[in-house]
Amino acid sequence: MIESSDFRSKRIVLNHGGSRMPAVGFGTLIADAIMTTSATRDALAAGYRHFDCAERYRNEREVGEALRAGLAAEGIEREEIFVTTKLWNSNHRPERVERAFEASLKRLGLDYLDLYLIHTPFAFQPGDEQDPRDENGDVIYDKGVTLLDTWRAMEDLVEHGRCRSIGLSDISLNELRPLYESARVKPAVVQVEAHPYLPETELLEFCKEKGVVFLAFAPLGHGIRPGPLEDPVISQIGARIGKTPAQVLLAWAVQRGGALLTTPKTAARARENFDISALPADAFDEINRIQTKQRFNEVVKTGSPGFIPRSR
Repeated sequence: MIESSDFRSKRIVLNHGGSRMPAVGFGTLIADAIMTTSATRDALAAGYRHFDCAERYRNEREVGEALRAGLAAEGIEREEIFVTTKLWNSNHRPERVERAFEASLKRLGLDYLDLYLIHTPFAFQPGDEQDPRDENGDVIYDKGVTLLDTWRAMEDLVEHGRCRSIGLSDISLNELRPLYESARVKPAVVQVEAHPYLPETELLEFCKEKGVVFLAFAPLGHGIRPGPLEDPVISQIGARIGKTPAQVLLAWAVQRGGALLTTPKTAARARENFDISALPADAFDEINRIQTKQRFNEVVKTGSPGFIPRSR
């Protein structure tokens, strides 16, 4: 069977939980509450059925309200959408995991989650403060818990039917490999920054080999300029095939064999970013040969997101 070149309808079967993740997802890292609501509604209307949230974003309630209103208005069943949220660093202690999960579920107003991720492999001082700092302004880490300890509590959520699938975000291959080998419930998804300037090829290949979904966030390079959106290779391909630079980059992300998250904030941009299909083989190969290499978010080194304002 030949797979469709239209990526709007592409879904990827997860290795546990029975869910099928839409390859094109909407990320909800939006600072403004009103914009969160309108952008989520616009994404749903444009055709997005995959929504990625996080405790850390502090807008789960607005996303949940927008989804409920949008589902009702569009006549869409809950089972037709795929919803993810994430465990924040200050809740890595096993006894805090279920409580954090239930709090996210309540804020979202959902009966179940399709996917729950460990937001980063770094444990912060446990407590309600998301961004614990010492008198010097340095992050206070929790040395009393391991990533595997936290993962075991995540596995319990799946085994007790609390969420369908679990995975990790902002993790390197060196951190992922030993966890994967020790896990009873293997990670279903790994979410990392990835774009032509940061292809994460070795991690992608590991995920393909193990049946783990490679989910790219910031596939447009966080929109930072200069960046992938202004790369001459991307611009030339877009002009040649009649697509915008964003559509070229997003198509490349899916065509590699993974999924992606994008955060359009207007209805027009939501439609543009959702309208993606396979690139010609020569164009795909050209992008793979881009030599510029740059990471835009250093969260993988500290667990402290570079694009989320520090709490006061």
